[in-house]
Amino acid sequence: MRQSKKMAILGAGLLGRALALSFAKDGFDVAVYDKSSSLGEASAAHVAASMLAPLAESVNTERGIVRMGYYSLERWQTIIDHFPTPVFFQQAGTLVIWHTQDHASSIYFSKQLAAVYMDLPELPRPTACNSIQLQELEPALSKQFSQGLFLPKEGQLDNREVLQAMLHESISLGVQYHFDHPVDLRTFPSSHFDQVIDCRGIGGRVDLPELRGVRGEVLRVFAPEVELNRPIRLIHPKYPLYIAPKRNHLFVIGATEIESEDESPISVRSTLELLSAVYSVHSGFAEARILESSAQCRPTLKNNLPSIRPFGKNILQVNGLYRHGFLITPAVVDATRAIVLHNDFTLAERFDLVQQEAIH
Repeated sequence: MRQSKKMAILGAGLLGRALALSFAKDGFDVAVYDKSSSLGEASAAHVAASMLAPLAESVNTERGIVRMGYYSLERWQTIIDHFPTPVFFQQAGTLVIWHTQDHASSIYFSKQLAAVYMDLPELPRPTACNSIQLQELEPALSKQFSQGLFLPKEGQLDNREVLQAMLHESISLGVQYHFDHPVDLRTFPSSHFDQVIDCRGIGGRVDLPELRGVRGEVLRVFAPEVELNRPIRLIHPKYPLYIAPKRNHLFVIGATEIESEDESPISVRSTLELLSAVYSVHSGFAEARILESSAQCRPTLKNNLPSIRPFGKNILQVNGLYRHGFLITPAVVDATRAIVLHNDFTLAERFDLVQQEAIH
């Protein structure tokens, strides 16, 4: 009988679990090492709103991220369908709104979208909405909003349901998880494995010096008086706020992005700004209960773009997903698989993840 190839994956965040699940299905004998517990509370994915919004993100990111986002939207549906337990997945589009005093910021947003279409004309087009159309899409929305943009085909997930589903399914396929087990790539016994993939996020900085953390702050609230059908993005001159409605009146709210590796609790200022903004979207948030406030550092490389790069003979570093973890993970996983299994760089080049000559 042919012996399975042995693979070590360093990091059990979203990317690590997705890679473990994928390579286990390919027949690898997979071991995963992570400094945290099985809850994954140390990973950026544990805090994320997990919105799948490539068009909304396109105005502030590179085209490779947008390509990966649309590719991953289709892949997420397939991944979710194969989980043995139900996982929240929605694809009802994104609604972008703004207050009258922020109309100038909305014009800038629209101009940025127009520039995106010059490069990627195949993208789905947004629909401009008046007050009546806004009410049809979101009847509970505050009537003070008279204009908006509907971005079709965009979606969202429940981040923690996905993390647990990936963990359980990969374990059922024989993946061995070693939690509470920090590793150093330079002392890790990589020669014991056919392939090692380092996707520790910010934890991999000791072996990837240019990696930095970008702080994000998020609130999770229970708001039984609020009914929203899809993620809402509120254009603001200071920051773009998002409200992601999950199941059972749970809402994930965020906006702040700070060039800092501080993982201390969310600040009073950020909390007040977030809550004031969501109250302006729906007055029912006044009676919401704050279930959790979180801050986490997203692993970020130069130009805020991810990469796949070699580190020694049989080691790949896959890192730098920044704030786009859920948006692009299926694309990054498939590009990594193609390199490991077939020495095929087609997807990696399409998504601007790696230069082929850098691996050879």
